[in-house]
Amino acid sequence: MQSSSFRRRTGLAALALTFLFGAPAVAQDKVRFQTDWIPSGEHAMYYGAWSKGIYAKHGIDITITRGYGSGDTVTKVASGAADFGVADIAAVLTARARTNVPVKTIAVLYNESPHSLFVLKSSGITNFKGLEGKKIGITPGNSHRFYFPEVAKKAGTDPNKLIWTNMDGAAMAAQLIAKNIDAAPFYSIHYYYINKAAVKAGQEILPLPFVEVGFKIYAASLITTDKMIQDKPDLVTRFLAATKEAFEWAAANPEEACKLHVARFPEVELDDCMGSVKAVMKFVFNDHSKEFGWGKESPERLKFSWETIATANELKPEFDYKTAIDTSKVAK
Repeated sequence: MQSSSFRRRTGLAALALTFLFGAPAVAQDKVRFQTDWIPSGEHAMYYGAWSKGIYAKHGIDITITRGYGSGDTVTKVASGAADFGVADIAAVLTARARTNVPVKTIAVLYNESPHSLFVLKSSGITNFKGLEGKKIGITPGNSHRFYFPEVAKKAGTDPNKLIWTNMDGAAMAAQLIAKNIDAAPFYSIHYYYINKAAVKAGQEILPLPFVEVGFKIYAASLITTDKMIQDKPDLVTRFLAATKEAFEWAAANPEEACKLHVARFPEVELDDCMGSVKAVMKFVFNDHSKEFGWGKESPERLKFSWETIATANELKPEFDYKTAIDTSKVAK
């Protein structure tokens, strides 16, 4: 049996080693995070924060993978293939309303919609009117597809006479520039680098923002499952705190964020990345975020967003859309 003096000496030795070498590392929660799209500059805040150690600082050992559209990300999170994701709130609300998919928005990222239709100036298309018979590229579950019928109707275009062409998101811009499709849906924040590619090919991109016909609604959001919120509320809180810090850091240091992003994805050019990051922040930090806070929703805008999405997708208007969003874990 060890004497008390021996245990005391052992304890003092352990304490001395702690001071010498530092406290033992706290175990990190492994998190799989899927974005909503290819890793363009729009996602530099996530990948850059991963490299900088922002997620690790919050006790998260993160792995980030590219997305293939909001619908796919909702499916991956719901199935457990990813723990958290980025998805348009339209995809979340639609999945929840139709089949009660157990996924929720836990933070609103883009509090105004950057949804747009990109066309070539040489096409002669200048607005949403007269698009009947035109080929529009789309990815499965893409939120633009949810909204566009209402945009078309407001412009006097028959949404039933549009030709949707499924393709991989990575190929869409090239297909548009090559004139294999007449239009392609993109967030307006992608304009800088897509137009740069178009100019090299002797073309020019004309963005047609949905907001011009009154679509001031929520867009990209952070999502997770009901089970994650219930079983691991502390992890959800830390993930949101880390991501909030990632956005604030990237907004203040776009070049640093982009250099770290480009180090992971050399195919992304630094100026393209910075153009996207700066454009993104206008949809994140603005009058809305000043009033309600990062990640939080306005009851009025959420209601309008739901009504817009429900109409566009013929969802049951009596569905309680508030069951699809829980931003209570966002730090004030």
